Amino acid sequence: MRILNKITTALHSPFAGGPFTASIQIRFKKPANTAQTRLETRALDAKLDRLAFHHRRLSLVLSLYNLVSGKKRGPFVSLNLLSRWAPHAGVTTLTAGEFLRKYPHVFEVFTHPVRRNACCTFTWKFVELVKLEDEILSGMEDVNVTKIRKILSMSVNGRVHIHAIRLMRRELGLSENFRDFIIRKHSDVFRMVDLEVVELVDWDEREGTMRFSAEVEKWREKEYREKWVSEFETKYAFPISFPTGFKIVAGFKEKLKNWQRLSYVKPYERMEKVRVRTCGGVERYEKRAVGIIHELLSLTVEKMVEVERLVHFKKDLGIEVNLRELVLKNQGVFYVATRGNSQIVFLREAYKGGCLVEANAVYDVRRKMLELMLLGCRNTRELREQGEDNNENGKAARDGDFVIPILKGYSHNKDEDVDESS
Repeated sequence: MRILNKITTALHSPFAGGPFTASIQIRFKKPANTAQTRLETRALDAKLDRLAFHHRRLSLVLSLYNLVSGKKRGPFVSLNLLSRWAPHAGVTTLTAGEFLRKYPHVFEVFTHPVRRNACCTFTWKFVELVKLEDEILSGMEDVNVTKIRKILSMSVNGRVHIHAIRLMRRELGLSENFRDFIIRKHSDVFRMVDLEVVELVDWDEREGTMRFSAEVEKWREKEYREKWVSEFETKYAFPISFPTGFKIVAGFKEKLKNWQRLSYVKPYERMEKVRVRTCGGVERYEKRAVGIIHELLSLTVEKMVEVERLVHFKKDLGIEVNLRELVLKNQGVFYVATRGNSQIVFLREAYKGGCLVEANAVYDVRRKMLELMLLGCRNTRELREQGEDNNENGKAARDGDFVIPILKGYSHNKDEDVDESS
């Protein structure tokens, strides 16, 4: 009974923990401000998130295309084998059959004329778009040489690891064999230090980095000439556009205004030692990193890239900060989309309404690939009608007849090998 009385008196006590805990100091934990919390509390952009999701699906389709087109017997694969290949290509959320049914304008299912099993290949529309993209990339040799020179000019000592460029090959618009057809071909510009490091031939630590200007300088000059903004406001500023729903707290505008005016070492200028204890030393260092990432995204075809691929440039370009935390800290310049099981950083100024403001030939082709995928199961009646018309006119006798000459050629070569061995 005494124990119950003590419990009731403790519950009705004005102190939360009872009368004996009144002198104990209660400390409240300060809310954390990390990259993960910024990622969870950031203002979302639905259009860019949706674009990132579809871009991830397109990369999966292209990885499957590279696997299927590399087969010696022909650009087709059985569904049983495809179900085993799909996880290696990154298709984990859907089965191979569901993935094929989801995009009928990209994949074509047919019955093998000899083995009588279900196989799939890619539609002629998608194959034509892939070939068109390869033709466009092969004609961009001079542009790609300039891109690699700019990346090397932003580096600390004029050297960059090739594996970092290889990971961003598709984003930069480089061909698959850029190492032989661009770097080794232009030996007067590039030099291979070893198998995985490339450097500029005419690298000069004092003067060699000043031959290029960043893409943001065009925007600054336009603001200065057309909008009559003072040079003090635009010399070190970046274009800022926040997504809908972004919360502006007290004092944020003043901090942003001071950050826009803050001077920094530009990407193609020689990097000096940063004195952390000086006024704005860390802020200037971070702003230089923002300028380098901004310039890297400006060199890409679609003005976006995965955050994991940017990390491989940190050591070569002298970026000693957390990249994900940096891009999340500057939401007016960049946007990080997390849909599609990957984190893709966008250049906000380059997009409007989910589309690229200044389109290019490679972007147009990839946009058409996305349109084929986004058709889904719509307009599939046209595909069936085309097949019926071809059967009536005798243009395509049976489903999967294109495999027969491939098999005949394979068997003919095999017979020749047997005759030679005998």
